[in-house]
Amino acid sequence: MRPVCAGAYHHWLIEPASLTARLQAKAKKFSVRALSVINSKPLQDELSPLALIPNQFILSRDVLLLDGNIPLVFAHSVLPHKSLRGIWRGLSRLGNQSLGAALFSDPRVTRTSLQFKKVSKHHPLYEKASQHFSSSLPTALWARRSIFYLNTASRRYAIMVTEVFLPKILD
Repeated sequence: MRPVCAGAYHHWLIEPASLTARLQAKAKKFSVRALSVINSKPLQDELSPLALIPNQFILSRDVLLLDGNIPLVFAHSVLPHKSLRGIWRGLSRLGNQSLGAALFSDPRVTRTSLQFKKVSKHHPLYEKASQHFSSSLPTALWARRSIFYLNTASRRYAIMVTEVFLPKILD
C-alpha cells in the first residue's frame, strides 16, 4: 500500500531503510531526544497489530528526531514487556540513542510492510507531537508505522514503531 496524496512527504513515508540513517545523512546536527519512557496502556489502534489486550501495560517510548534544535520526526514505540527479553532487554534503556540503529543492525530483525495514515488533531500521537512546538502545526500530520520482529530459535518478539513526520523535514 502506498500513501495517497502525501505530496512532498511521499518519499519520506515510503523509505524502506532506516529513517535514522537517512536523517543522519540529511541533517547537519542529527540527534535523538528522549521525551518519555513509561509504562502505559497501548492506544486503541495499537492493540490488534500486536495482539494486545486493552488493559495490558506496555513500555511506551517517545522521542524527537532533530536537526540541531529543529524537530523533524516524532517517534512513538510500543514495546510489550514480553518482548523486552534477551538482547532486546536493553531497549528500555536507550535514552537518547536511536532505536532504529539497534533494529537495523541485527540481521535477525525483520519488518512488516509500512502502513500510512494522516493523523488529525484529535489523535493521541498528534497531540503528543504538538506539545513540543511553539508554532502551530497543520491540521493533520503524515505518519507511518511498522512492526519489527526479532526471530530467535525459541521465540519471536515484536515491537511497533510509529513515526510522525513534522513540517520541518521538508526544508
